[in-house]
Amino acid sequence: MRLFQNTLYVQTQGASVGRRHETIYVRVEGQVRLQVPFHHLEGIVCFGRVFVTPAVFAAANEHALHVAYFSERGEFLARVVPAVSGNVLLRRQQYRLADQESACLRLGRAFVAAKIQNCRTLLLRSAREGGEEAAQTELRRAADRLACALDTLAKATTLESARGCEGDAARVYFGAFNAMIRQQKEAFVMTERSRRPPLDPLNALLSFLYAILTRDMAAALEGVGLDPAVGYLHVDRPGRMSLALDLVEEFRPLAADRLALALINLRQVQPDGFSTQPGGAVLMDDKTRKAVLAALTQRKKEEIVHPLLQEKVYFGLLPHLQARLLARALRGDMEDYPALVLK
Repeated sequence: MRLFQNTLYVQTQGASVGRRHETIYVRVEGQVRLQVPFHHLEGIVCFGRVFVTPAVFAAANEHALHVAYFSERGEFLARVVPAVSGNVLLRRQQYRLADQESACLRLGRAFVAAKIQNCRTLLLRSAREGGEEAAQTELRRAADRLACALDTLAKATTLESARGCEGDAARVYFGAFNAMIRQQKEAFVMTERSRRPPLDPLNALLSFLYAILTRDMAAALEGVGLDPAVGYLHVDRPGRMSLALDLVEEFRPLAADRLALALINLRQVQPDGFSTQPGGAVLMDDKTRKAVLAALTQRKKEEIVHPLLQEKVYFGLLPHLQARLLARALRGDMEDYPALVLK
């Protein structure tokens, strides 16, 4: 269990959350592990088998707290809000800003800049880790081009130009992606980024990870009361989780690309785990899918230092923390949205 940004996150399976006077406590195996005064809290987020007593719900109503429930794997299940909730005001502000070009540009640039910086970090990290000299040179050149893309993005005056910077940077990044693969090069090679359907094993692996990441991000946004479908960088379309896709941009190199490279280079996924369908689509088999999910679950348990909070957090909590930071920025509690950039 952790307390971040005045929100209590309870992940310990079998824990119970109760109330003692004006204090909330978390009990695990009969022992009280954490106590927090209600006036220090904005919300409670529970994952999996966590029991919340009726007294806590009564206190949540009194103190205008929300209680969000997720499965152990992070799927959004439900959100309990007090009788009078500011959630409607948050969503109205979200929708209002989505109709303002200046707001969309400001947020869109933040999402794209974080994505480019995180992509650049991954390229440079791969170059430092060794490999063939030609590959190292290619990766450093791509990183230099992404640095130039950041300068161009900073001068973007329209949302369309910011999207153009993102597209140009993505082409540079994926153009150098093969240089980060050191094992099983012939089987896992990308001629171009393809989706719907993916046309090679590498694209199939990335698309699978991106889909899971988008689901997790949509769940995190639901948990803080935002509408995952109304975004700022991605155009609204029926059935599209535009806001989730906005925030996913900064997470792609951190949570998906880096994991895909590790799975390939450590031979934790094999070429025979993928098959080509009659129409050309490439799919992964059940065994490979389970291996990828197991690696992703392990990745979520790793701890990193959040650059803004300067505290250790589980990687799996990062979507929830960023969703809450975005909500604060939209409400005006913060001047700008601090997109996630890791070294």
